[in-house]
Amino acid sequence: MKKEQNPVATDNNLQIDESLLFEQVVNIIENRKRQAGSFANQAITLMYWEIGKYVGSVLLGGERAKYGKQIVATLSQQLSGKYGKSFEYTKITRMIKFAELFPDVEILATLSQELSWSHFIEILPLKTLEARLYYAKDAAVRHLGIRDLRVQISRKAYERCEIANSTLTEASTVPFNMFKDPYLLDVLGLKDNFLEADLEKAILSELEAFILEFGQGFTFVERQKRMTMDGDDFTLDLLFFNRKLKRLVAVELKIGRFKPQYMGQMRFYLKWLDKYERQEGENPPIGLILCPTASRDQIELMELSKEGIAVAQYWTELPPKAEFERKIKEILSEAQERLERRKTFPIGEVPKQIEYFYEPKNNDIEEDN
Repeated sequence: MKKEQNPVATDNNLQIDESLLFEQVVNIIENRKRQAGSFANQAITLMYWEIGKYVGSVLLGGERAKYGKQIVATLSQQLSGKYGKSFEYTKITRMIKFAELFPDVEILATLSQELSWSHFIEILPLKTLEARLYYAKDAAVRHLGIRDLRVQISRKAYERCEIANSTLTEASTVPFNMFKDPYLLDVLGLKDNFLEADLEKAILSELEAFILEFGQGFTFVERQKRMTMDGDDFTLDLLFFNRKLKRLVAVELKIGRFKPQYMGQMRFYLKWLDKYERQEGENPPIGLILCPTASRDQIELMELSKEGIAVAQYWTELPPKAEFERKIKEILSEAQERLERRKTFPIGEVPKQIEYFYEPKNNDIEEDN
């Protein structure tokens, strides 16, 4: 059996590459520190959950609920005296709320391997279990820091994902939770009267920011992808690959309102990619057409998602916060109305984000009272 060479030693095995030795030892230390940090985060988070669960169960119902605040106040004084400020009154009440809003400890145990207690503090104010799990999983999968998590929440990533989902049906080949609508491309710094080429160049120059907005698991493959058939050349604006879903994602950029003929163009791109670019083990490619404006009712009528095509709007300027929140709320309300009108696919049967990330034990959805 051939003896494995030590990469630190030189060819004659008499000298040591000291710089490489240092680098390898640093890697060992950093890897173990990350593992220790992950373990510590998980232990702290689960400790807070257990405290909240236990104290909450003691205070539930009956006469005890009437003087629960005093019980918690007394407990916080005792714990603060022994363990410090981490157990002040407001922090213990937060732990109780935490246990109420994340009832499944198995899901929490998985998330807490990647997320710190500070991540969960940012997520707690969200109104539904689905929203909380969406942002928690997104932050865990993409290793988002607190700042990036706040940005995702403030830019309504969950709501925009729900809007995109509203155009999909059981027959859709576009996966749920794959895209958002609208996309917020204000980070690209585009001015008025830009061209499609300008939009493409801006995306490529700010690719990291675009992928952060785009979603999970995307890697850039190629720009202006050339497709040749019968002597004719065709070019796709941008080509990505989604590692999680194992499929190519074609992106076509438009600067005008969505037109039905765009469907035929994207259909051709997807069939070409499926025949000539799809690798063994990959799923069929899907496409996204990005337009500044589009009729969502028209898109639903055309049933584009059955052919693996999604359409989404993009905004190159972000409105003031109050106006932005109003617009997203209005669009989401319209999307929910469309689902309610869809007799063959009632709103209650629409797959939710929680089902994409985890296998749910039940269909309960909790509200933040």
